[in-house]
Amino acid sequence: MSKIIASAAIRGAHKIAKQAEEILSKAIEQKGFDCPVEFPNTGYYLPIIYSMTGIPIKTLADFEQVTQEINNLLPPFVDDDLWLPYLGHTLDAGMATLFAEEIIEACKYLIGPNPVDDIWLGAADDVILRERGIQFVDGTAPGFAAIAGAAPDVETAVTIARKLQERRLYVFMSAHNNGTTFAEQLVEGGVQLGWETRLIPFGREITSAIYALGFASRAALSFGGVQPGDFRRNLLYNKNRIFAFVLALGEVTDEWYATAAGAINYGFPTIADSDIPEILPTGICTYEHVVSKIPHDNIVEKAIEVRGLKIKITEIPIPVKVSPAFEGERIRKEDMQCEFGGQKTPAFEWLRMREISEVEDGNVELIGPDIDSVEVGGQLPLGIVIEVAGRKMQPDFEPVLERLVHTFINEAQGIWHMGQRDMNWLRISKEAAKAGFKLEHVGKLLHAKYHDEYSSILDKVQVKIYTDLKQVEELRTQAQAVFAERDARLAGMQDEDVETFYSCLLCQSFAPNHICVVSPERPGLCGAYSWLDCRAAYEITPTGPNQPITKGNLINKTAGQWDKINSFIAKVSGGNVERMSQYSMIVDPMTSCGCFECISAVLPLTGGIMIVNREFSEMTPCGMKFSTLAGTVGGGQQTPGFIGHSKHYIGSKKFIAAEGGIVRIVWMPSALKEEMRDVLIQRANELGLEGEKFIDMIADETTATTEEEVMEFVTKVKHPAMALESMF
Repeated sequence: MSKIIASAAIRGAHKIAKQAEEILSKAIEQKGFDCPVEFPNTGYYLPIIYSMTGIPIKTLADFEQVTQEINNLLPPFVDDDLWLPYLGHTLDAGMATLFAEEIIEACKYLIGPNPVDDIWLGAADDVILRERGIQFVDGTAPGFAAIAGAAPDVETAVTIARKLQERRLYVFMSAHNNGTTFAEQLVEGGVQLGWETRLIPFGREITSAIYALGFASRAALSFGGVQPGDFRRNLLYNKNRIFAFVLALGEVTDEWYATAAGAINYGFPTIADSDIPEILPTGICTYEHVVSKIPHDNIVEKAIEVRGLKIKITEIPIPVKVSPAFEGERIRKEDMQCEFGGQKTPAFEWLRMREISEVEDGNVELIGPDIDSVEVGGQLPLGIVIEVAGRKMQPDFEPVLERLVHTFINEAQGIWHMGQRDMNWLRISKEAAKAGFKLEHVGKLLHAKYHDEYSSILDKVQVKIYTDLKQVEELRTQAQAVFAERDARLAGMQDEDVETFYSCLLCQSFAPNHICVVSPERPGLCGAYSWLDCRAAYEITPTGPNQPITKGNLINKTAGQWDKINSFIAKVSGGNVERMSQYSMIVDPMTSCGCFECISAVLPLTGGIMIVNREFSEMTPCGMKFSTLAGTVGGGQQTPGFIGHSKHYIGSKKFIAAEGGIVRIVWMPSALKEEMRDVLIQRANELGLEGEKFIDMIADETTATTEEEVMEFVTKVKHPAMALESMF
């Protein structure tokens, strides 16, 4: 291997270790040994140190053991270039660097400068980890690019960022080159930063790169079942599952070399635009470890090649780029060319099944004026009618496929969409219009996306777009009648009406014992999969994670157990879970993966339960925050008294029906209570309770923060849960 890289990495490691020693001493002097240490609203303590060593850093005093680890790992300091025939000392220096950088960044949260400042985001909290980390498991995000430094100019930076977005990669940014950062270049270029657009600015210094590698470590701990201290499994998981690489833009300093050496431990190679020594033999990384002097117009493609990423890109014939990375874009009124719907003009979108002979595949028609017929900032009515045909298409798939219009349109750069059915709203930006985007391109986009993702059930797709007011209003009336029929059919579906439920095994890759059993009245824990969604997914991919399960003979009607479902669960869990109840959180409750929207937990003193949603980061009455609860409940465990579930399940008639249903709810965050207000009132009324009165009997963080306070509150308001028998 290169003696220049080895020497530079070792020198850089010593420099960063010294920085860590200095800031730690200052923090102890100002705050004391017992001062708590954490990355705010995150689990796994300091994740690189915790995952690699098993040491839980809770206070400044805990760093003493880590500094010993750093000293043990650091090779002797060298001034001259040192020839090393293997990577060992360089890798050790790299890991010591990462430990030292975590110390530095953690101390910054205590004594400054605060890592969260202006555009800089610092450590990703647990809500983001759960929402975004799962995308690295299900393939929605194939990996991430950790960018250090800055491009030579703003235009090049924007081009590189867009190429990475198009390939669905997350972009984690840190460090500066000649006083400029990649993130600041993107801001200057008018690019939106943030988790929504997958462009994440962590910090100006190279030490902030540990937030990217820490995210990878947390993914291994959270989704990969990796145990703290199992460094080998942690590194192998990241090499084989988290497809990441480093893009070094600009002058590579000793500190950059050291940090890159740390990344190589994870199997993440470095691709540089400057002329630095290369490490081409394979070994730790899938292919080369360091590749240099790559032109900017080819650096993204080269990085993907070196990392061994397999990314499917569908070429869609429209004048703007298409990628899930653009879903988070917003178009302000001043940036808008024109808009449709949003209760300002009549609008709707309607997908309907037709006979094969009635659909001309690829046909896109515009009936009415186009966007260039109105002044800038103007409005038009809009009707989008997607007509599909296929030998495996079924009427029940219509609403499932129709809901994807929102996702597909939002993937187009400069196009913004909200809502569905006859409550949709669409905006086209000035930039998209300038690029040549017209309404026909909406049809071409939908045609391409439906074929790309649903070719197993769709043989033909045609799209008709209406902007003529009279025709929009007439067709909207027809669509509304169909929507009403669908609602009546779907809302009336009960578990008793079907003989088949569906499994969802998508999360078994990180929770091996977990199985979601999805029924008409109990959606998947993540909230993304309904019974119809799973049925459609099975039709699309018969060998996929959504498999039909015949219920068989009823074993326990109250709890919701059937013999064939139990047999299926025992088989796919490897015998680790023998029985599972569909309607109980006490008797053989459903396992939980980690992607759940909410957690319900029994509050024994009250005779009821609390529900906490992922967005709520404060302490709950059971004495644990959501992140701690998730660690207790998740991972495929079956934990009586606790269940993970979706928000939609709260309004189901089968919600913990064995224990009495929503009558048991005694506490939930105020934001969740407001979000579910109408549903809870309706269900309470159906149960013979006064809905408006009942919802006010549910405590929240404004009225109670401990179980004792919840008990006091529900006793005062005479909550009906108080009169029920014990849940155990």
